[in-house]
Amino acid sequence: MLLVLQNANVVDVARGVINPDYQIVIEDSKIVEVGPKSAGNSNAVHIDLAGLTVMPGLIDCHCHVMQSTSNLAALSVESPFYAASKAFEIMKGMLHRGFTTVRDVGGADWGIARSVAEGRVEGPRVIYGGKALTATGGHGDYRAAGQYYEDPSYWVPKISRLADGLDQVRLAVRDEVRKGAHHIKIMANGGVASPTDKITSDQYSEQEIAAVVDEAQMAGLYVCSHTYTASSIKRAVRNGVRSIEHGNLADQEAIDLIKQRGAFLVPTLVVFKALAEEGVADGLPADLVHKIGSMMEQGMHVVEQAHRAGVTMAYGTDLIGAMHRRQNEEFELRADLVPTADLIRSATVTGAHLIRREADLGQLLPGFEADLIAVEGNPLENVRLLANPQKNLKLILKGGHVVKNETLH
Repeated sequence: MLLVLQNANVVDVARGVINPDYQIVIEDSKIVEVGPKSAGNSNAVHIDLAGLTVMPGLIDCHCHVMQSTSNLAALSVESPFYAASKAFEIMKGMLHRGFTTVRDVGGADWGIARSVAEGRVEGPRVIYGGKALTATGGHGDYRAAGQYYEDPSYWVPKISRLADGLDQVRLAVRDEVRKGAHHIKIMANGGVASPTDKITSDQYSEQEIAAVVDEAQMAGLYVCSHTYTASSIKRAVRNGVRSIEHGNLADQEAIDLIKQRGAFLVPTLVVFKALAEEGVADGLPADLVHKIGSMMEQGMHVVEQAHRAGVTMAYGTDLIGAMHRRQNEEFELRADLVPTADLIRSATVTGAHLIRREADLGQLLPGFEADLIAVEGNPLENVRLLANPQKNLKLILKGGHVVKNETLH
């Protein structure tokens, strides 16, 4: 099928400018033409986008599509089939918020990604890493202090797997590679939702981190790391980790090291705001709330510092449970911290570069996937328009398929 989007104000996200009165020609799932209106295409389906601004579909580089509750330990006793059914609902919501691609960093697998790719369920393209690697007692170990057993079954729909020591971490990476992972995730720092560790605790030895990176690189993959503290960030980056997740407690030395090594930072500010406001109601154990502290405010400061240092930042959210609906609020939280064009790039071309899909995602160019959104208003002038997708997104396309079309209303 040939589809022509006409009279569109098209955002060139790489340059941070708008090309007015362009048309986009789409054949099947690909963009074949972007530019001033040309003759022909009489047999095409036309959609008039006069007054709307068109930009690439959004990319969320830190998601957990399987996390349907804030009580992460509860996933260990949930049916994987029931968990998958809830994940499909979560992914549908993501797509209808304008996110045409997501990077899952703990939980999703081949089956989840394949279900979307084959059109069996409605959702964004899923770039998955399988289960995150966690040390015993680390952020991905959700056993209570009085719990003495661990279900070894991979079928348990939790986000992580235990691996201790060089042999075990190498085996775990090889197993995730076998299962089709696009990246490998490690838990290298304490976290909010884990019951027995501290936010400030470093996790995994540098030798273990280096072994994970070595195994991943041999398979052509990269490693992303759950990290908050400056110490944890520096340990991860020194040993070859490519993507630092969160980074709320970074210092200038850690930020400078991220920049020097050409690594990515993926802040996730909104999750801390959401957990503070509704985490307990959504299942977060009340005795873990104190861990949230001022993490959002400290993270906002780090985003400003990282931007000044020239660190490459992607868009991430890390939302769980009922809070997935707040996915677009990250735009609101970062709006005054970085230039608008950079914030838009973080959710488009920069995200595509992080997931190594810069050749076909994140921009509106011939040969690229026809993933796009049409916004009422100009997001380059007011990026907060993207924070209210229900009101402001009038057209959503993923792979040339129309997900939402309110251009006639």
